[in-house]
Amino acid sequence: MSPADRRTTELLVETVAAHPEDTIGFDALLEPLRARAFGFLLLLLAIPNFIPVPIGIGGVMGALVAFAGVQMLVGLERPWLPAWLLRKRFARTSVLRFLERIAPVMRRIERICQPRLEALTQRPATLFSGLLLVLLGMLLALPIPFTNYLFGSLLLAFGIVLTERDGALLLGIWAASIALIVSAALLSGNILRLLGHLL
Repeated sequence: MSPADRRTTELLVETVAAHPEDTIGFDALLEPLRARAFGFLLLLLAIPNFIPVPIGIGGVMGALVAFAGVQMLVGLERPWLPAWLLRKRFARTSVLRFLERIAPVMRRIERICQPRLEALTQRPATLFSGLLLVLLGMLLALPIPFTNYLFGSLLLAFGIVLTERDGALLLGIWAASIALIVSAALLSGNILRLLGHLL
Protein backbone atom coordinates (compact mmCIF):
# COMPACT_ATOMS: atom_id res chain seq x y z
CA MET A 1 0.00 0.00 0.00
CA SER A 2 1.46 3.37 -1.02
CA PRO A 3 1.81 6.25 1.52
CA ALA A 4 -0.99 8.09 -0.30
CA ASP A 5 -3.39 5.25 0.59
CA ARG A 6 -2.40 4.99 4.26
CA ARG A 7 -4.35 6.52 7.11
CA THR A 8 -2.72 9.42 8.91
CA THR A 9 -2.18 7.72 12.27
CA GLU A 10 -0.58 4.71 10.57
CA LEU A 11 1.87 6.93 8.71
CA LEU A 12 2.83 8.90 11.81
CA VAL A 13 3.28 5.85 14.05
CA GLU A 14 5.38 4.01 11.46
CA THR A 15 7.50 7.10 10.78
CA VAL A 16 8.26 7.66 14.46
CA ALA A 17 8.78 3.97 15.25
CA ALA A 18 11.21 3.55 12.35
CA HIS A 19 13.20 6.69 13.20
CA PRO A 20 16.74 5.60 14.16
CA GLU A 21 17.47 8.46 16.59
CA ASP A 22 16.17 9.15 20.11
CA THR A 23 14.69 12.46 18.96
CA ILE A 24 12.67 13.29 15.87
CA GLY A 25 12.31 16.62 14.11
CA PHE A 26 9.08 18.36 13.15
CA ASP A 27 10.16 18.13 9.50
CA ALA A 28 10.40 14.33 9.75
CA LEU A 29 6.86 14.19 11.17
CA LEU A 30 5.43 16.26 8.31
CA GLU A 31 7.36 14.60 5.49
CA PRO A 32 5.27 11.39 5.10
CA LEU A 33 2.01 13.38 5.19
CA ARG A 34 2.98 15.46 2.14
CA ALA A 35 -0.11 17.48 1.05
CA ARG A 36 -1.99 16.23 4.12
CA ALA A 37 0.45 18.22 6.25
CA PHE A 38 -1.83 21.28 5.89
CA GLY A 39 -4.57 19.39 7.69
CA PHE A 40 -2.17 18.22 10.39
CA LEU A 41 -0.97 21.82 10.89
CA LEU A 42 -4.57 23.02 11.30
CA LEU A 43 -5.17 20.35 13.94
CA LEU A 44 -2.22 21.71 15.91
CA LEU A 45 -3.44 25.31 15.52
CA ALA A 46 -6.93 24.35 16.71
CA ILE A 47 -5.73 22.98 20.08
CA PRO A 48 -5.11 26.35 21.86
CA ASN A 49 -8.77 27.29 21.35
CA PHE A 50 -9.81 24.56 23.80
CA ILE A 51 -7.33 25.17 26.62
CA PRO A 52 -6.68 28.12 28.96
CA VAL A 53 -4.09 30.29 27.23
CA PRO A 54 -2.81 33.86 27.73
CA ILE A 55 -4.99 36.70 26.44
CA GLY A 56 -3.97 37.62 22.92
CA ILE A 57 -3.10 34.11 21.80
CA GLY A 58 -6.08 34.28 19.42
CA GLY A 59 -4.27 36.95 17.46
CA VAL A 60 -1.21 34.73 17.09
CA MET A 61 -3.22 31.63 16.18
CA GLY A 62 -5.38 33.64 13.77
CA ALA A 63 -2.29 34.97 12.00
CA LEU A 64 -0.87 31.44 11.68
CA VAL A 65 -4.17 30.09 10.31
CA ALA A 66 -4.32 32.93 7.78
CA PHE A 67 -0.68 32.26 6.88
CA ALA A 68 -1.51 28.60 6.18
CA GLY A 69 -4.48 29.73 4.09
CA VAL A 70 -2.30 32.08 2.02
CA GLN A 71 0.08 29.20 1.29
CA MET A 72 -2.83 27.11 0.02
CA LEU A 73 -4.00 30.09 -2.06
CA VAL A 74 -0.65 30.41 -3.80
CA GLY A 75 -0.66 26.69 -4.57
CA LEU A 76 1.93 25.22 -2.20
CA GLU A 77 1.54 21.44 -1.95
CA ARG A 78 2.70 21.36 1.66
CA PRO A 79 3.07 24.06 4.30
CA TRP A 80 6.19 26.19 4.42
CA LEU A 81 7.44 26.63 7.96
CA PRO A 82 10.43 28.55 9.35
CA ALA A 83 13.66 26.56 9.50
CA TRP A 84 13.89 26.93 13.30
CA LEU A 85 10.48 25.29 13.68
CA LEU A 86 11.29 22.47 11.26
CA ARG A 87 14.47 21.79 13.25
CA LYS A 88 12.52 21.56 16.51
CA ARG A 89 13.07 18.09 17.94
CA PHE A 90 10.96 15.92 20.24
CA ALA A 91 11.76 12.80 22.20
CA ARG A 92 10.76 9.85 20.04
CA THR A 93 9.26 7.94 22.99
CA SER A 94 7.17 10.97 24.00
CA VAL A 95 5.77 11.32 20.48
CA LEU A 96 4.93 7.60 20.39
CA ARG A 97 3.12 7.85 23.73
CA PHE A 98 1.15 10.86 22.48
CA LEU A 99 0.17 9.01 19.29
CA GLU A 100 -0.88 5.97 21.32
CA ARG A 101 -3.11 8.15 23.53
CA ILE A 102 -4.89 9.79 20.62
CA ALA A 103 -5.04 6.62 18.49
CA PRO A 104 -8.49 5.43 19.77
CA VAL A 105 -10.05 8.83 19.05
CA MET A 106 -8.36 9.10 15.66
CA ARG A 107 -9.50 5.59 14.70
CA ARG A 108 -13.11 6.52 15.47
CA ILE A 109 -12.73 9.68 13.40
CA GLU A 110 -11.15 7.71 10.56
CA ARG A 111 -14.17 5.38 10.47
CA ILE A 112 -16.36 8.41 9.72
CA CYS A 113 -13.83 10.39 7.66
CA GLN A 114 -12.71 8.38 4.65
CA PRO A 115 -11.03 9.32 1.37
CA ARG A 116 -13.85 10.29 -1.01
CA LEU A 117 -14.37 13.09 -3.52
CA GLU A 118 -10.63 13.60 -3.10
CA ALA A 119 -10.55 16.14 -5.93
CA LEU A 120 -12.08 18.63 -3.48
CA THR A 121 -9.03 18.25 -1.21
CA GLN A 122 -6.61 18.93 -4.07
CA ARG A 123 -5.91 21.85 -6.40
CA PRO A 124 -7.76 23.84 -7.64
CA ALA A 125 -10.35 23.25 -4.90
CA THR A 126 -7.71 23.89 -2.23
CA LEU A 127 -7.65 27.52 -3.41
CA PHE A 128 -11.18 27.95 -2.04
CA SER A 129 -10.21 26.21 1.21
CA GLY A 130 -7.24 28.57 1.44
CA LEU A 131 -9.47 31.62 0.98
CA LEU A 132 -11.82 30.47 3.74
CA LEU A 133 -8.88 29.83 6.07
CA VAL A 134 -7.52 33.34 5.44
CA LEU A 135 -10.91 34.81 6.37
CA LEU A 136 -11.28 32.52 9.41
CA GLY A 137 -7.77 33.41 10.55
CA MET A 138 -8.53 37.12 10.28
CA LEU A 139 -11.71 36.71 12.34
CA LEU A 140 -9.96 34.52 14.91
CA ALA A 141 -7.40 37.28 15.39
CA LEU A 142 -10.17 39.74 16.30
CA PRO A 143 -11.34 40.00 19.94
CA ILE A 144 -14.84 38.68 19.22
CA PRO A 145 -16.27 37.34 22.51
CA PHE A 146 -17.36 33.70 22.97
CA THR A 147 -16.09 32.53 19.57
CA ASN A 148 -12.97 30.53 20.52
CA TYR A 149 -14.77 27.20 20.73
CA LEU A 150 -16.63 27.86 17.47
CA PHE A 151 -13.46 28.71 15.57
CA GLY A 152 -11.54 25.90 17.27
CA SER A 153 -14.18 23.31 16.40
CA LEU A 154 -14.28 24.47 12.79
CA LEU A 155 -10.50 24.42 12.46
CA LEU A 156 -10.42 20.97 14.04
CA ALA A 157 -12.98 19.72 11.53
CA PHE A 158 -11.12 21.44 8.68
CA GLY A 159 -7.88 19.77 9.75
CA ILE A 160 -9.46 16.33 10.01
CA VAL A 161 -11.17 16.36 6.61
CA LEU A 162 -8.05 17.70 4.86
CA THR A 163 -5.84 15.17 6.61
CA GLU A 164 -8.16 12.29 5.75
CA ARG A 165 -8.95 13.68 2.25
CA ASP A 166 -12.71 13.54 2.77
CA GLY A 167 -14.15 15.85 0.11
CA ALA A 168 -17.73 14.92 0.98
CA LEU A 169 -17.43 16.22 4.53
CA LEU A 170 -15.35 19.14 3.28
CA LEU A 171 -18.44 20.45 1.49
CA GLY A 172 -20.16 20.67 4.86
CA ILE A 173 -17.11 22.39 6.38
CA TRP A 174 -17.16 24.95 3.58
CA ALA A 175 -20.85 25.69 4.26
CA ALA A 176 -20.23 25.97 8.02
CA SER A 177 -17.21 28.23 7.42
CA ILE A 178 -19.20 30.59 5.21
CA ALA A 179 -22.02 30.72 7.78
CA LEU A 180 -19.57 31.44 10.62
CA ILE A 181 -17.68 34.08 8.62
CA VAL A 182 -20.91 35.92 7.75
CA SER A 183 -22.24 35.65 11.32
CA ALA A 184 -18.96 36.83 12.87
CA ALA A 185 -18.73 39.73 10.42
CA LEU A 186 -22.27 40.82 11.32
CA LEU A 187 -21.56 40.43 15.04
CA SER A 188 -18.36 42.47 14.74
CA GLY A 189 -20.23 45.21 12.90
CA ASN A 190 -22.92 45.32 15.58
CA ILE A 191 -20.32 45.48 18.35
CA LEU A 192 -18.48 48.33 16.62
CA ARG A 193 -21.74 50.27 16.17
CA LEU A 194 -22.66 49.71 19.84
CA LEU A 195 -19.23 50.95 20.96
CA GLY A 196 -19.64 53.95 18.67
CA HIS A 197 -22.94 54.86 20.38
CA LEU A 198 -21.47 54.38 23.85
CA LEU A 199 -18.47 56.52 23.08
